[in-house]
This record gives sequence, structure tokens and C-alpha cells, in this order.
Amino acid sequence: MNNINWADIGHLREILEHCPNDENRQIASQIVPDDGVDLTGVFASFQQLIEPATHLQTGGSTFPEAGELTGLFFPDDDKAPVEDSRLHTAATHEFADADYSQYSFMRDQPITYNGRETFDVEAIRKDFPILHQKVHGKELIWFDNAATTQKPQHVIDAISHHYEHDNSNIHRAAHTLAARSTDAYEGARKKIATFINAPSEENIIFVRGTTEGINLVTQTYGRKFIQPGDDIIVSTLDHHANIVPWQQLAKEKQANLLVIPINDKGEVILEEYEKLLSSRTKIVSFASVNNTFGTISPVKTMIDMAKRYGARVLIDGAQSVAHTPTDVQELDADFFVFSGHKIYAPNGIGVVYGKKELLELIPPWQGGGNMIKDVTFEETIFNGPPAKFEAGTPNVADAVGLGAALDYVSKVGIHNIEKYEHYLTEYARKELGQIDGIQLIGNPRERISVVSFVIPGIPTPEVGKLLDEEGIALRAGHHCAQPALRRLGVEASVRPSFSFYNTTEEIDKLVTAVKKIVASKH
Repeated sequence: MNNINWADIGHLREILEHCPNDENRQIASQIVPDDGVDLTGVFASFQQLIEPATHLQTGGSTFPEAGELTGLFFPDDDKAPVEDSRLHTAATHEFADADYSQYSFMRDQPITYNGRETFDVEAIRKDFPILHQKVHGKELIWFDNAATTQKPQHVIDAISHHYEHDNSNIHRAAHTLAARSTDAYEGARKKIATFINAPSEENIIFVRGTTEGINLVTQTYGRKFIQPGDDIIVSTLDHHANIVPWQQLAKEKQANLLVIPINDKGEVILEEYEKLLSSRTKIVSFASVNNTFGTISPVKTMIDMAKRYGARVLIDGAQSVAHTPTDVQELDADFFVFSGHKIYAPNGIGVVYGKKELLELIPPWQGGGNMIKDVTFEETIFNGPPAKFEAGTPNVADAVGLGAALDYVSKVGIHNIEKYEHYLTEYARKELGQIDGIQLIGNPRERISVVSFVIPGIPTPEVGKLLDEEGIALRAGHHCAQPALRRLGVEASVRPSFSFYNTTEEIDKLVTAVKKIVASKH
């Protein structure tokens, strides 16, 4: 019995409770090591086996602090370049042809870790054509990156190339364009698997975005495994997309929706989270980075805590995937979802990562073409994952665009991006925090890319409109995160959010504009 851990017991429970046939018992034997233990006996003694430990060993966050930054953010030295094989597989390819923009960062800039030439923000900005325009006679400053990111010319060109040369439906034709389109679509799936360090491209499901991804999990895993009296845990920090689907499922299944509380800084309270966990916990679903305060949650610690009780875990990576490294195997996440448009790819494309054994167990969500092996009027035999979750004609061009976006991010370097954006975030908090007459909302210790504030006496929508007149685009509202904002005592906030193409000079213009607005109310 010593070879079976808490997570194994919880996963075995799912199979034995809901899939008692011989085929799924065979799957169970693959999940639980074959050490001579009778699986039925294990299930029968399950309640005695899963008594939680009296003390959980909780470690710190797996997300490193960037620390103090000098120069742009890297010190000048003569150290040799450092390769990171986990996230830079795509970066090993050279992009020296004419398919990219005239001033392409990918073509013109060497990728090293020496000195400030490793991150030339002006060269990067030249790759984003939308940034080079005026709004109300002012240079556009795009500080609405938590809502959506802009697209580099590389991504725009990749989508155009697909429609100009390769456009076809995939998988079901013998002609050349179908082969090209299929290769491009499946090639994008492989790039995603590499970027998040999934074991295989078969773990990757294409969806429209994070919202659809979470709904897919609720409608497949949730409908199959959640029973009356089970607990579903979400976080106060979550986007509505990770609250509403679970809330609906809990009502339908007569399950309990429990909420992890946060402190006054906008951080998860781990001690309270631990109190919510029990043998009734079936799934924990939360965001790795909050979209309102920029809080980086201690994801690995929270996953480990959940798995002590045999719970599955879904991570909403919409706000983290473009800003911090992602390794789903290291995290041991059961599901990880994100949207392409948050990471410089087109709208309408996203990803669900799922562990293979889970994707094999759960049913398809939608039915139609592509997800079947054989159809009669009496029965349908489904394809295996990921195809069984991708019914109908897929969004090929935008999947290609997502692959191109990950190429671009990998070439720049996700660690480089993380450090530079940390620098921008701290600079913005410092400068905005010195303005009399505004109130910063939230102050998490681990944070990135987002600052929220209010100007007492001036409605938030009005602040957003006044800043737009200065050419500054940002979000002013509740950010689809009403519970988080209300916990900190406000209904809405002004939210500048930053990307690697933003600059401190742009932040200075924001600070000047906010000072002007504050002065106008007196």
C-alpha cells in the first residue's frame, strides 16, 4: 500500500465510482502502480486511507522574484549566453527570410543573455504596426494588455500566408492544400505542447479561448464526476469565466461551491484554503495570475495541497501564459487553459491542456465531424483525444497564428519578458503611488503586469474616457472580476496593464495625465 499516494487514491475513486467496466479498470491499473494490490479492496478501504494529514507541508511560490533591475534590466557582463531548453525550442529555428516585417526583432536581434542589447524594446515595438498611430492627435499608448494583446507583423503575416496559399479544411482530403493546412494546424499543436512543456501534442485541445476551455472541462469532467455533496473550490481572485460555469454545475449537481478568501492586499490566504479542502473536494479551479491586481498565486503549493486530498486541479492561465514561464508537468496540473489573444495571437483561438488519462476517461462535449471514427444510427464510435473534443471545421488560420505568436515569444524569451514586465509594473506602482488624490487597489507581494487604482470623487468610466483623450487605452470597469474588487471595497477600478512593448516613457505620460485629471476635480 505504500506505493499509492493521495492523488492516486483520488483518481482511482473517479474510475471505480463512475467507470466500473473492465476497460476503465485497466486504465486504473495504469494510473496506480501494479504492486499486487487488489483495486476493489483499495476502493473499499478508501475512506480510511484518505484521512488528511494533520499538518500540510506548504512551500513557497514557484514563481521567482525578478529582484532589483539595473540598466534596462540585465547587467552588462561577459558571461556566456544561457540556454533554456524548456521554453526555447522554437527559438532554435532561424527566421532570416523575407516573411517577416522590415524591422523584425526576430530577424535582426541576436538572442543572448548579455547586457541590455538582449531586450531592445524599440526594436520590438517596430514589429507591432498597430502601435504606430495617433488617437485624438496623441500617440497611442496601449495599456489594455490584460484585456487583449496586440499582434506582431510575424503573426499577421502567418495568417495572411495561410489564407493566400494554404487555406483548406483539414484531415479529410488527399489534395496538397489539405496536407499543407493539416500540417500547419498540427504543427501549431506541437508548438503549444513545447511551449507549456506538455508530454505530447495529444494533450492539447483547441478551443475558442479560456472561457470555452473552462466550460469544456465543466461539461465533460464535471458532468461525469461531480456528485451531490461534492465540493468545487474556486478563488475570490477569479475571473467570472472561472466562477459562473462551476456555479451553474454546482446548482445542477447539488454540489457545493466553496471560495478561497483573500486578504486586504489581494492575496490568497493559504491557511483558509487548507480549511476548505477535504475528502469531498472533487476539483479546485483557480487563476495563476489575477487580472485585476496582478496577483501571482502560489500555484504549485496550491496544487500540491489539493492533491493530498485526491482532488483534480484546473489552472486558468489566461493572465500568466504571456508573462511567466509555464511548465504543466512541473506544476502537475490536471487541466491548464489559456487564450491566444492574451499572448499576441488572434482572437477566437485558445487551448485546453489535459492529462492523457483524464482526456481518455471524459466524454466529448460537442458532436459532429472530425471527432468520430464511425457513425451508424445505432451507435457512434469516437476518436481518441484530442480529436474527440474538436467537433466540426476547426479554426485553422488562427491556430497557425497562435503557433506563430509562440514562436515570437520564444524568440524574445519568456524569462526576458517576465523580468522586463516586472520592472515596468514596479515602476508604474511607484510613480502612480506618489500622486496625491488616487488610491491604489491591491498590493500583492508577488505581482506582474497590472496596476489598479481609483480617483475618489471621479467615476471610473469618466477617468477612462479622459485618459482616452490623451491617447491612453486602458480598462475602466469591473474587469469581469466583481467579487475580487468588492472584497477590496470598490465596484470598479482603472486598470493599466503592461506588455513587453510598453515603455517607462509611456508610463510617465500616464502619470502626467492622471495628475491632470486629479487636479481638475479641485
